[in-house]
Amino acid sequence: MSEQPLNPTTALAPDSGTADEAPPADPPATGSVAEAPADDTPATDVHTAAPGAEAPAAEAPVTDAAAADAPATDATTVHASATGSTAADVPADEAAALRAASFERARRMRQEPRFPGGPAADPAGSHHERRIRSFQPRRSRVTTGQQEALERLWPKWGLDIDGKRVLDLDQLFDGLPVVLEIGFGMGEATAQMAADDPGTGILAVDVHTPGQGNLLGLADRAGSTNVRVANGDAVILLREMLAPESLDGLRVYFPDPWPKARHHKRRLIQPEFLDLVAPVLKPGAIVHCATDWEPYAEQMLEVLTAHPRFENTAADGGYAPRPAFRPLTRFEGQGLDKGHVVHDLLFARV
Repeated sequence: MSEQPLNPTTALAPDSGTADEAPPADPPATGSVAEAPADDTPATDVHTAAPGAEAPAAEAPVTDAAAADAPATDATTVHASATGSTAADVPADEAAALRAASFERARRMRQEPRFPGGPAADPAGSHHERRIRSFQPRRSRVTTGQQEALERLWPKWGLDIDGKRVLDLDQLFDGLPVVLEIGFGMGEATAQMAADDPGTGILAVDVHTPGQGNLLGLADRAGSTNVRVANGDAVILLREMLAPESLDGLRVYFPDPWPKARHHKRRLIQPEFLDLVAPVLKPGAIVHCATDWEPYAEQMLEVLTAHPRFENTAADGGYAPRPAFRPLTRFEGQGLDKGHVVHDLLFARV
């Protein structure tokens, strides 16, 4: 599983570093929603972006977003070709105007929803801030099945994280206790957990459109009505759209480990993130993290242990066994086959 996508949250430090560098040759076994993991990558769910990032059954891709996915062509080159001249023959001021118009078209395309009535391209655009993001949203092809699920089910089970209102979770989930899942990839594990525990509502956050459509379809086919899919930045959701002590738990499974040292500041589990999480959790609510990237697991354990609002449920103060309710995903299994060790951390809000 497992921009972004990806995880759909952001860290809170000032912006620095480069967010668009290629990943290292040997990151942890990732469950990317965009492609199958390399042989030596970690099980990352980004961005979700989270658990169960298994590839969906193959379907013919739709092409309504093909223009958005295609690389941009230099406007000056297109103009010169159309007029039979060369790019060097186009006056500088005209070339600048053509480039500006091309950039504006590309900007509008990025902001327009891919599916009318579906998830917005930039739901909290007015809340744009310069901060280090733990996810990198990316556009990729949506299958016909995913598109159908988005068009049919988003109005009923989807919501945009726009920062303009506080969610009434009791109304949204018909009074069920609610856990927040940040980053669900293609949604297989999320759908399974929802089906296995219909008495718990899952508010699943991600920014990857194919995964959003896939999760909606899986939940619908399983007859699960306890899943809601949120599109956008989880930091805005935590900070502006959730009431105090409204959540019964938080799940962050296989977030992007950002293995390079200069990118560690982009990791999701940081003290500032936990400062946002603690107020919206009920006393006793469980924060459940899982990763197969050993250095990140160590950082998670250190950060959670040091935070005064959380207490380790493991008697020895270390990692916890994998709970039975967390499904073993295909990507996690691949990591285990390569000798990766998966660590679960369960901390209670005090």
